[in-house]
Amino acid sequence: MIFLHPEYLWLLLLLIPLIVWYIVRLSKMQASFKLASVNAFKGVKPGLKVYMRHLPFVLRVISIGLIILVIARPQSVNSWEESESQGIDIVLALDVSGSMLSQDLQPDRLQAAKKVASEFVTDRRNDNIGLVVFAGESFTQCPLTTDHTVLLNLLNEIEFGLIDDGTAIGLGLATSVNRLKDSESQSRVVILLTDGTNNRGQIAPLTAAEMARSYGIRVYTVGVGTKGMAPTPVQTPFGVRMQNMAVDIDEKTLTEIAAMTGGQYFRAQDTEGLRQVYEEIDEMEKYLISVQNVTQRQEKFLMFALAAMALILLELILRRTWLRSIP
Repeated sequence: MIFLHPEYLWLLLLLIPLIVWYIVRLSKMQASFKLASVNAFKGVKPGLKVYMRHLPFVLRVISIGLIILVIARPQSVNSWEESESQGIDIVLALDVSGSMLSQDLQPDRLQAAKKVASEFVTDRRNDNIGLVVFAGESFTQCPLTTDHTVLLNLLNEIEFGLIDDGTAIGLGLATSVNRLKDSESQSRVVILLTDGTNNRGQIAPLTAAEMARSYGIRVYTVGVGTKGMAPTPVQTPFGVRMQNMAVDIDEKTLTEIAAMTGGQYFRAQDTEGLRQVYEEIDEMEKYLISVQNVTQRQEKFLMFALAAMALILLELILRRTWLRSIP
């Protein structure tokens, strides 16, 4: 229970001087009789009226207190919260070219990227998330969805060889932008992961970045791969052999893409580094939550008012009947 005007509760302090006044007044009004002996009154116990003579005053004090409570407007409050989560629309653009089979990340770059992306998706329960894959071409593996079970299944199905080999970064980004451009979400994000340099596709990476910026889409770019050489499976006349291949990531272009769209470029040289990259992005892209407080108030002064009236009436009846005093 709360009070609409709690400041009036200070009036309850006025009851203290009222009680003091009653005690002082009562002591001055005591009648006295001079008797030669009080032996005749020994053993006589006071009657009930003697103890009840203060009841009218007590009733008056309580009724005044109740009236003050009525003035303070007691109310009961039922409140609850209605929370509406507005998620972020995110597209994961994943490079599935042959170089993603390099084993500087374990077991290889592609499998590590899939594993860390799955963890990221699992933590973003309120977001619409889609998946675009690219190599020499690009296509949408999964449109924007909140059914993350379906998304995770499609993510796990990604393997090298789904599309022609190559690295079409611009085309992968353009496909991601196309998936987000009609979204009504206030926050739209592309997380583009690659380990190479754009060498395929009809759209240049910076042209795709311009498209993203025009639609207000942020792009976080992730370059994955160690620095220097990385063991990579290579097809030879004698079958697949592991060879150390130079790691060639176009960090300049990836940085420009991120800067143009308000995102950020990250470099991940191992699996743990890649996980930290996704954790940083997760912290920067927290979904918005709108909370509405709903409060229902109900007046409770009536019961206090009725109680005060009843006590006042009882006091008047007692003063004029059973506890009537003669001046």
